[in-house]
Amino acid sequence: MYARCLLHRLQLCRRMTTSTQDQNATLIVEQLGAVTTFGINRPEKRNCINQTTAHALKVAIKNFEDDETSLVGVIHGIGGNFCAGYDLKELAESDISVLNIQEDEEETGFMGPTRCFIKKPLIAAVSGYAVAGGMELALMCDLRVVEETAIMGVYCRRFGVPLMDGGTVRLTAMVGLSRAMDLILTGRSLSAKEAFEYGIANRIVACGTSLGQAINLAMSLTKFPQKCLLADRKSTYNAAFATTMDQLLKYEKEESKHIILEESVQGAKKFVSGIGRHGTSYNLTEKILPDWEKSLITENK
Repeated sequence: MYARCLLHRLQLCRRMTTSTQDQNATLIVEQLGAVTTFGINRPEKRNCINQTTAHALKVAIKNFEDDETSLVGVIHGIGGNFCAGYDLKELAESDISVLNIQEDEEETGFMGPTRCFIKKPLIAAVSGYAVAGGMELALMCDLRVVEETAIMGVYCRRFGVPLMDGGTVRLTAMVGLSRAMDLILTGRSLSAKEAFEYGIANRIVACGTSLGQAINLAMSLTKFPQKCLLADRKSTYNAAFATTMDQLLKYEKEESKHIILEESVQGAKKFVSGIGRHGTSYNLTEKILPDWEKSLITENK
């Protein structure tokens, strides 16, 4: 009965949907009544964020904040994964001087508006992988609806890419110092069950249902008096961060941005070459091949 009701509601939502971008865009923005969805649309990359997508997300969130008809947002990934972090292929091939590691007036991060206080509630519909910067993107949201098969984790630990999108700040406030250290230092995988026990996941749902459940949750928030809801939300963040969030985020960036120059690009090149794929944390050091083996590899190419 519940499943039929949910399906009916989603069908109704689709009829209400207005899309602001074509289906080939790297970010698909749709409005479902008072709910706006932001779909990261790079499924062939497990929805890794590149500079183009990060900028699109930043603009879309700003438009959402300014739209009086839209009250709650839902971020999700199209094609089975929420987001596997920043696009390391782009990082490996980029001119480091053009990457967003300098201060700017709006303090945006690699993953989009992650270094800003979003004015309206956001819900993450987490499926598949939400790792590295993708986990930071999920932590930026107020609530996380997580599928039972989803995986989270600081996978960027393997490649020398620091958390620069609020991960060290938000995760510590959310789960406490000891658990945050465990996840940040080891880069290990976090199952949906453990994420729920830690307080990262607010809901665990069946595989394939996170978006529908997140939209349902978002719609439930739109029925309340919004000025009161937003005031309580802002006060809650103030209590959690004791008005120091801006300073903490700035410290995180200042302590980490030089790492991009020193380790992250080389780490990204390792990833592109095939080292450390699929969440593995062994064999992260490149093997030094003797000349005879190099010549065999060259001959076989």
